[in-house]
Amino acid sequence: MSNTLQQIKELSAICNQVEQNAQLIQVIDNIANTIIKAYINGNKTFFCGNGGSSAEAQHLAAELSGRFKLERKAIPAEACHVNSSFVTAVSNDYDFTKVYSRYIEGFGQQGDILIGLSTSGTSKNIVNAFHAARRKGLTTVALTGENGGDLNDLSDLIFKVPSENVPRIQEMHLLIGHIICEKVEQSLFEND
Repeated sequence: MSNTLQQIKELSAICNQVEQNAQLIQVIDNIANTIIKAYINGNKTFFCGNGGSSAEAQHLAAELSGRFKLERKAIPAEACHVNSSFVTAVSNDYDFTKVYSRYIEGFGQQGDILIGLSTSGTSKNIVNAFHAARRKGLTTVALTGENGGDLNDLSDLIFKVPSENVPRIQEMHLLIGHIICEKVEQSLFEND
């Protein structure tokens, strides 16, 4: 079997595992419903991640703040790393493990949502952001690999992709994120 086909089969197998696990499907619905409720209450959503997960965080924030499928008004969503001056200043003045927690301390409000994407669940800057979010009264949502790492105990909601393969976990995070964005958009705007 070719490497290409093997990778496709790996992702398909993970999708099948998720499809057949009612608890995992319920977590996706719970995340979407939590975000919907936050927007109804006038709150916003923040995303954070590192490397490929930071790209996905920014991607998903744009799906919410811009639009996903429906022509509708913008809603407040942002990836915590998009202000490069902030990121480099905090990294220089403190260290990189504090970059997201400082962002949440400065911009997060009670009732907001923080979504952290971490394949390991142990990224120190994301763990610190979840601590800061808890102190400020944000709802914490984690998308991780099957272990969940440190984010297990810091998350109000956690989706653990049943895999240890980093690329496949990231691909599932994007799929889950798109499902959530579609649910949020439909619930808030489909009847407009």
